[in-house]
Amino acid sequence: MRVDILTLFPSMFAGPFGASITKRAVDNGILDIHLTDFRDFSFDKHRHVDDSPFGGGAGMVIKPEPLYRAMHFILTQTKAYAGHRRILLMDPSGTVFTQDKAKELATFDQLIFICGHYEGFDARICALADESISIGDFVLTGGELPAMVITDSVSRMLPGVLGDSDSAPTDSFYEGILGYPQYTRPREFEGMCVPDILLSGDHARIRAWRREQSLRLTKEKRPDLLQNANLTKQDKDFLASINS
Repeated sequence: MRVDILTLFPSMFAGPFGASITKRAVDNGILDIHLTDFRDFSFDKHRHVDDSPFGGGAGMVIKPEPLYRAMHFILTQTKAYAGHRRILLMDPSGTVFTQDKAKELATFDQLIFICGHYEGFDARICALADESISIGDFVLTGGELPAMVITDSVSRMLPGVLGDSDSAPTDSFYEGILGYPQYTRPREFEGMCVPDILLSGDHARIRAWRREQSLRLTKEKRPDLLQNANLTKQDKDFLASINS
């Protein structure tokens, strides 16, 4: 997958993309990340990309011209991805990002992120994107952090990124519910013991226990997720038994 990020601060991405799973995906040729500073596409010698808003108001608004020019440059350079790309505007008014959206975005060959800053975008910039995405109901300085979060989440869905092919399906939210609790050595630590069932060697019982723990945790901590989760009759019976 190719990832293009339009940003005024490309240096922000060096740390998150230069370590751990994302770096490994880049090194293995699974992920191809390109950062474009759209300040390079401004019209004047001072490289202005923002201006005061029409009608008055606080702060500065990102101008449309530099972003349109930058997007034209990227689309021209990546014509091979036409029809297999998704252009995303990082916008607090956008659809809230979810695990289902991560799975959907992982099916594209190219993702292009538009990251704003300052007080927001000129509204005409929205026409560049296929959709607007938010990572939650809170305010951030710019769209760079959301772009990092979404890239990290989507990259986990790509074949070959995770060392264990079973890792992604066991993540929290992958199936719409929280993940089950995990344990490793030592078997006992400060009076807290690993559940006996995990040491039984009975993989069918372990799978059933883990499913039940996921359901229990979801009901305790995020019951709202259960409304849209894909639950079997056995799942529903177990959830009902918790209150009985």
